[in-house]
Amino acid sequence: MKLSKLLEGLEYRITAGNSDVELNAESIEVKNVINDNRKIEEGSLFICIKGANFDGHSCAADAAEKNAAAIVAEAEVELPEDSKLPVIRVADTRYAMAFISAAYFDHPASKLKTIGITGTKGKTTTTYLIRSMLENAGYKVGLIGTIEVIIGDEHIHAENTTPESYTLQEYMAKMVEAGCDAVVMEVSSQGLMLHRSQGFIFDIGIFTNIEPDHIGPNEHKDFEDYMHCKGLLFKQCKVGICNGDDIHTDDILKGHTCEVETYGFNKDVDIRAINLAYIRKPGNLGVFFDTEGLIEMHAEITNPGKFSVYNALCAIAVARHFGCSPEQIAPALKGAKVKGRIEMVKVSDEFTLMIDYAHNAMALKSLLTTLRDYRPNRLICLFGCGGNRSKLRRFEMGEVSGRYADFTIITSDNPRFEEPLDIIADIETGIKKTDGKYIKITDRKEAIAYAIDHGEQGDIIVLAGKGHEDYQEIKGVKYHMDERELIQEILDERK
Repeated sequence: MKLSKLLEGLEYRITAGNSDVELNAESIEVKNVINDNRKIEEGSLFICIKGANFDGHSCAADAAEKNAAAIVAEAEVELPEDSKLPVIRVADTRYAMAFISAAYFDHPASKLKTIGITGTKGKTTTTYLIRSMLENAGYKVGLIGTIEVIIGDEHIHAENTTPESYTLQEYMAKMVEAGCDAVVMEVSSQGLMLHRSQGFIFDIGIFTNIEPDHIGPNEHKDFEDYMHCKGLLFKQCKVGICNGDDIHTDDILKGHTCEVETYGFNKDVDIRAINLAYIRKPGNLGVFFDTEGLIEMHAEITNPGKFSVYNALCAIAVARHFGCSPEQIAPALKGAKVKGRIEMVKVSDEFTLMIDYAHNAMALKSLLTTLRDYRPNRLICLFGCGGNRSKLRRFEMGEVSGRYADFTIITSDNPRFEEPLDIIADIETGIKKTDGKYIKITDRKEAIAYAIDHGEQGDIIVLAGKGHEDYQEIKGVKYHMDERELIQEILDERK
């Protein structure tokens, strides 16, 4: 492929080695595009990426020795004195990589309907709801998210919520090859900040909600930066579909270049939920509601609470743009399941047990307050916290569970390189700020068995923190551990 084709739409300057001699991109042939210095070979276009722990610019001389076709750099690079290696100078190599990758894979996004979802909570569930609805209407839909990537019948474990731009374009190219019509993907604030989703325009961009999260040295410097990065999606989509009830929606949309639609409960939104009624059956919690505005229908969802209605409204708004009828939307809404997101596991007709990914205080509080609306006999919360992470999270989660659950079972999560008992002690410090009753059981299977064995009529039991994860990380090793399997083992042992 000609280098000039890969660089279309980018501002750049090409020089020979360290000199000021300018080169013509039309004359340079590229064999492949690489951003991993270990994979450089003759004819590669090597993109120098500066990461948190490693700077690809330090490998420029290595690229010259291996006869790379050219390198893309945003900073000065050191090359052998006699090197004529073409150096493409750009303002930002991550931004450039997104456009180069899109061109390398022949712009797959232009052959798909693209839907991007950003927000603090609800991204994962909403992607699955949208996929379920569109597939029910006859579309073939790829998915890219926190849990997995789905391409046809292939399910690929996800490393990042939003993959690096090269990988993202590669996934979309495979979706086109597999006959997909559309792709729905989670777009994280980190992904937007690092230009992973650049190189194309989304057909639909979605904002679910925002609360302070992902703020720290290696993420966002403050809440304003977090909001700014979320808002970048609405300068990169044709239609923006936003939660009209979120107090920060106007800030997120600042400077937007898209058409805007809203959903929610207030009277000014374009699609509004009305006539809510909670459903509680043995082993199952859900909501009935109707919609008015741009689409009018009756809906039932098998997830509890108001936040589940927000996710459903968002998915309904997207499905409308694909021409889906209420008759196609309703059964897809009712049947959609997401692993580890308020996932009901039937163990008894007397009480309800669920698995959820809530792994910080904000998510746990949201979940427990929602479940309170279902008036359980007792609300039982089982959770642990990850090792080598903020101790503040442990104190906060302990305090939240102590205040909002009737009984807490403190156990182990991913201790990593810390001692589980030390983590449990920190959680206990938080829970002791409340009057909440609790027990400590370090082994997670034993803790789950305790919860099941002591379940009473009308209880709601939440296993929080692991969600879709099927491992436990201890001292650098990931051991297989799936809560669904643990539950089944416990039930089998009790027979």
